[in-house]
Amino acid sequence: ADWVTLVSLLLAAAATAVYKQWIPNTNFETASNWDKGRIPCASDMVHFEKNKVVSVFVKSPHVLTDMYLPLNGEFVLAPGAGFAAFDGSWDPGCDSGATVRFANTEHHAWFDPTLWQAVYPGRDLEPSGHIFSVDEERVPCHYDDVIFQPETSFRVNIDSSQRVIHLRSISLMGQELSSPEAWAGYLRGPSAPLQFHGNGTLAVTGTACPDKSGCACGNAPDGHRICAALLGASGGQCPVPACQNPLQPLGHCCGVCGATINLDFTPDFDLQKYRDRLVQALLSQPKYASVQMAMSKVHKAQTFLGVIPRSSTPLIQVVLIDDGAGAQTGTTAEQLAADIMEDIAQHGEALGISSGKMEVATGSTFSSQVGSHASSRITAGTVLGLLFGLLFLGGILFLHRKGKLRLPTLRLPQPWDRAKDPVSPAAASDRGFDNPMFDVEPPSADPGEKKPQETAPKDHVFFLNPLYDASQMET
Repeated sequence: ADWVTLVSLLLAAAATAVYKQWIPNTNFETASNWDKGRIPCASDMVHFEKNKVVSVFVKSPHVLTDMYLPLNGEFVLAPGAGFAAFDGSWDPGCDSGATVRFANTEHHAWFDPTLWQAVYPGRDLEPSGHIFSVDEERVPCHYDDVIFQPETSFRVNIDSSQRVIHLRSISLMGQELSSPEAWAGYLRGPSAPLQFHGNGTLAVTGTACPDKSGCACGNAPDGHRICAALLGASGGQCPVPACQNPLQPLGHCCGVCGATINLDFTPDFDLQKYRDRLVQALLSQPKYASVQMAMSKVHKAQTFLGVIPRSSTPLIQVVLIDDGAGAQTGTTAEQLAADIMEDIAQHGEALGISSGKMEVATGSTFSSQVGSHASSRITAGTVLGLLFGLLFLGGILFLHRKGKLRLPTLRLPQPWDRAKDPVSPAAASDRGFDNPMFDVEPPSADPGEKKPQETAPKDHVFFLNPLYDASQMET
């Protein structure tokens, strides 16, 4: 009854929030928490590692032969629960007398998506099987509510690349903590250090996402932890997709076959309303029964010329996948994406969508479709920027070549420089010419030779033609 009341209160608190529930526990009565795969019985000897910190919830009474306890830990006893010594009487279900060891719980990491379960409050708007989350959003996001089931104990490693992991609220032991003060009080208690360990810090804000267009999850700094935990069983390798050129959604560890739609939005866009619209109008159609959709706000990194990081731009990412096989993989998702793009073309302005871009990868083809002029504008701007840069550099080189512009700090030998400075003729060849614009004496091999310019008037101009010999001219 308490659990039902807690869930009811949480669901009423914020109808659009997403609740993330922690799956594993450290309960005494959970068979998987023991190395023998069963709960200890009367003739067994229970062994807790001496140096392993642990919090254990005990729901019922137990009779044991012996039990070794950890140096630092706690037992949380439910009403009527406890331990008693075995009196040696015969127990038909327990005659092994084995040593049963409590499993190591240190490896349960906060950023392991497989250890969390999403709880959606509006199941009528989000039919089971139609909604999924990209991998980074399977772990609690900054505005999510976290639930640790009542009557359970747990221990979770909160190692993080973030100094503080923000949450809206945390519910544990049947109690909801939704303010910074309440959470700070719990952290001062004896159980918190046994339940949470690692270099991260959990912070409860009590505030929901303030933007109706949605808020980014905030788990990108720990994306590598999420993917390492998710792909640990497969050696860190993603499964081979059925399509040749899989799509790579932001926040997802592996490529997918299907379709993605990136939406640019205006202040009028409402993420939850648009999500409900697609679920009710399109996803609920029988022909799209095999399609799953993920929708959220993400920040896409922007670069200059595709290399230099510039900034990040918020956009709405819609990911569509289906359960098709072989050449049919992703084709149903592609059809749904086309319907969504058509709906945006007709009603996008009223929905607060300024533009959209669709990309598709199926088991048989790969294509990309732009549903607005936004990408064209970006591409055109990039091309014009490149052309302007090339023209600018070309102008500088042209002026430098014509002698109109000097570059004293950078001297690069150029082919035309060599053309301007030919090798001087041999000294024995007394050939040359006077520039009529300058009163400069021509070079002479014999210092004693009389220079014609000495007797020539200043306004007289002549030149020696190197093709003819001076003696021939005199005759």
